[in-house]
Amino acid sequence: MTAEPSPAGQGSPFAQPTPAISDAEFSRIRKLIKELTGINLSDQKKALVVGRLGSRLRARKVASFEAYFRMLQNPAEAQELQVAMDLMTTNETSFFREPEHFTILADHIRALRPVPFPFRVWSAASSSGEEAYTIAMVLADLLGTAEWRVHGTDISSRVVERARQGLYPMERSASIPKNLLHEHCLKGQGQHEGMFLISRHLRQRVTFTQANLMQPLPSFGPFDVAFLRNVLIYFEPPQKKTAVEAVAAQVKPGGLLIVGHSESLTGLGHGLIPLRPTVYRVP
Repeated sequence: MTAEPSPAGQGSPFAQPTPAISDAEFSRIRKLIKELTGINLSDQKKALVVGRLGSRLRARKVASFEAYFRMLQNPAEAQELQVAMDLMTTNETSFFREPEHFTILADHIRALRPVPFPFRVWSAASSSGEEAYTIAMVLADLLGTAEWRVHGTDISSRVVERARQGLYPMERSASIPKNLLHEHCLKGQGQHEGMFLISRHLRQRVTFTQANLMQPLPSFGPFDVAFLRNVLIYFEPPQKKTAVEAVAAQVKPGGLLIVGHSESLTGLGHGLIPLRPTVYRVP
């Protein structure tokens, strides 16, 4: 059904263009995002802020970014604040991204004698779930029906909900090995044509919750391995240290912490034992 256009002056909140953002407004919003998420937005990200938050100004009929900033500071607008954080956090990921890390995970499990059950892995910046489900495929392949679980967390409640569904465009399946794709994924039909679904037996082993690494975390652990990949690059050293310590605190002594290939923990004073680039052991 096509909606009738609204009369002039009474139309959709999208009828008005997004207002420009001043340097002062950008500075206030950038500071707020850093305080809440640890993400440091450079001066070059001003257009990104306008592009991602502009729709919220129109939807809420707010006339300026200054007025929107004041709205976000209102305790009664906690839901809007979460929406803004969801929009400003980057959620780029893929199945079997940086695949050598999953080989390292498999080799670590094979070296354990015996494997401690329940064996638990944390995907601490899980985005829309591809990393957590990749981990689950590796564990299913190695540990079968033994007692193992994967827990995924992300700052964005929006992508956490998407991750729980386990439904993805078919083109994202290209990086999944064929044997694992056939064993753990279902081809979408009908309204899900062109999509694929993570099978129920795998989804039942994976849980997702919203969590902010810059704020006190619930006790998720203990975990045998934690993945903290491709999020530290957005943090400055103090925020990096906060995130690393928060995640490492929930990993068992002797367990692994794995970060992304573009990330470094050098100079953070984290106390972890480096095993190889991007892989650390918790003492």
